[in-house]
Amino acid sequence: MLKFISGHVSSIDGISIYPIISFIIFFLFFIGVTYYVITASKSSMDKMSEMPLQDDEVSNSIPDNSDTNR
Repeated sequence: MLKFISGHVSSIDGISIYPIISFIIFFLFFIGVTYYVITASKSSMDKMSEMPLQDDEVSNSIPDNSDTNR
């Protein structure tokens, strides 16, 4: 199956540019995330790390109507 796919893909003109473009996009994203992590302040990282543990916001769940009479 892989030979079938690679045979057809290799017959497409200009297909060799796509792996290069994919690598460049991945590399730029990786560099961007690394820069963000290095330059982020400790207080903002602490604030983000505590966000999943906070119960300050109202959840978007469906209210329980089990006690109402129909």
